[in-house]
Amino acid sequence: MVEIEVENRSGQAVDAVSAVELAREVLAAEGIEDGDLGITFVGPEEMRELKRNHLGADEVTDVLAFPLDGRDEVPDGVPRQLGDAVVCPQVTGDAWRAPLVHGLLHLIGYDHGAGMDERERSYRR
Repeated sequence: MVEIEVENRSGQAVDAVSAVELAREVLAAEGIEDGDLGITFVGPEEMRELKRNHLGADEVTDVLAFPLDGRDEVPDGVPRQLGDAVVCPQVTGDAWRAPLVHGLLHLIGYDHGAGMDERERSYRR
């Protein structure tokens, strides 16, 4: 089972239960059955700082992904560390699901392009 830790530092109410359900759905459909995942909701200033520090762009965005193991082999007995998806609800508003899916796909190795676009479309509700 994928263990999911959710943290909300955004100052806005978020639907953590639905975020966990969506993450489990996406990861299961992608063949990820176990591991550890973090989902963090942050405010615009923290998101801007993260993007500036990690990508060199001084702007706010809807989601960032910080992958670790992805689909790489991990030693027996060592839990897969998927990484963290960071979402800014002040940017996404109620439409946070698509950005979260986007971030999750990055965590498991997808890059921007046709393959990722196709996978994202399959999770649209």
